[in-house]
Amino acid sequence: MGIIRTRMGDGRAVELTVDDIRADIQAGTEEAADRGRIPALTGNEQEWLVELFCRPDRVVGVEQGHEVVLTDDGSVNALYGAQSSSGVGVPVSREMGIRVYERAFCMDTMEVGHPDYSFKPVRPIVALEQQAMESTLLGTIIPMYYGAMPNLALYARPDGPFPNPADLLPAGRIADARIAQEEAAEVCSRDMVYVARKMWEVGADGINFDTTASAGDAEFLATLRAVEQVAGTTGLSIEVGMAAEFVLGMHGEVEYQGTRLAGLYPHEQVRLVEMAGAHVFGPAVNTNTRRSSPWNVSRAVTFVKACSQAAGIPVHANVGIGVGGVPMCETAPVSMVTRASAAMVEIGRVDGL
Repeated sequence: MGIIRTRMGDGRAVELTVDDIRADIQAGTEEAADRGRIPALTGNEQEWLVELFCRPDRVVGVEQGHEVVLTDDGSVNALYGAQSSSGVGVPVSREMGIRVYERAFCMDTMEVGHPDYSFKPVRPIVALEQQAMESTLLGTIIPMYYGAMPNLALYARPDGPFPNPADLLPAGRIADARIAQEEAAEVCSRDMVYVARKMWEVGADGINFDTTASAGDAEFLATLRAVEQVAGTTGLSIEVGMAAEFVLGMHGEVEYQGTRLAGLYPHEQVRLVEMAGAHVFGPAVNTNTRRSSPWNVSRAVTFVKACSQAAGIPVHANVGIGVGGVPMCETAPVSMVTRASAAMVEIGRVDGL
């Protein structure tokens, strides 16, 4: 037990002493507490993490009876996608892949999602996606979501009709950049609502707004507005998964229900998502590739614990490549994935992963 084999945030294998692990865990939770202005993990919780990372087992789990729901975002892509997209290239269709996840991998929910995985390109082919959803529903039992990203960046030139804030901001055209984001957000929100309602028409169980706020606070606002309309006009279960623990202020001034969106952390994001009418929230905490996995897991769990305490809806933490304490590499080490997952459940008190 003198030397422990673990990983860095980029997936590299590294050997640390127990004292090194303990110091990294303390540093990770203190960093999160300082940034989010939230409580650090208690001494007992930190020692639990030390023991978790010192276990000789390659795969670990939660205490029996503490199992949680497993949701996903585009997991079928991992089967039929190419290795360059973190897939394994198995020649299966989306529908076949979903059945594999349901019947062989024992997922609790699944989703239909286009390989492009953004609402903008889905809108013109939504009839085809409706057919895929209806066909999938006829052959499955578990709840079925439709998933895609808001992806506000696709509405800016050269991919979309609006001026690109990435060009305007460096030129000092702050007001023009803000106007462009506001106009793009309106269209983005409209597309999300349109696709969600079309999926409701064919019997989908839910809609997943995935990687929300990847383009900053205006995208977060577009999603919250879409959630409001979908919640008010359909019976879909609405899941909102975030892109990062911190909402970037690309606009800087947009607000929702009197709260400025720039700079919000998970425990603040969840309150607005719940207020808008969503039913599940997925906090995302980014992995620092230059720090150890014990540091990253401790930091991520600190944010998520505060989020769970603030939430009145189920919290399904993002635990995937580069988020939730999981290393940023194409094939995440199962030893670190299971440790991050167990920590999210036992300390973060999440309802799902």
